Amino acid sequence: MALAPMNVENVLGEFTEKEFGNYFHYSENLDRKEGCEEWCCFPHLVWVGGCSGFQYRYATVKKTVAYVVTDENDDGSPVIEKWFHKKNVECVV
Repeated sequence: MALAPMNVENVLGEFTEKEFGNYFHYSENLDRKEGCEEWCCFPHLVWVGGCSGFQYRYATVKKTVAYVVTDENDDGSPVIEKWFHKKNVECVV
């Protein structure tokens, strides 16, 4: 289970990843800039937790799938994994 930190006010929803059943919160990527080609162009942050505090991955979360940046290639381009999910629940503001 990976929850967003308490001070993150822009949590958009939560989902359960299908293959392993892991649960994640996702929020809006406030650093996103229009027209950029870097990782900051991804509209969401998927909170993945971690031993040293809260960690996130850049992502695009859709209805049944999330495209998540999991690594970086030698040329600096993102490695993107496709995570199928279930129980995508959007937060009501």
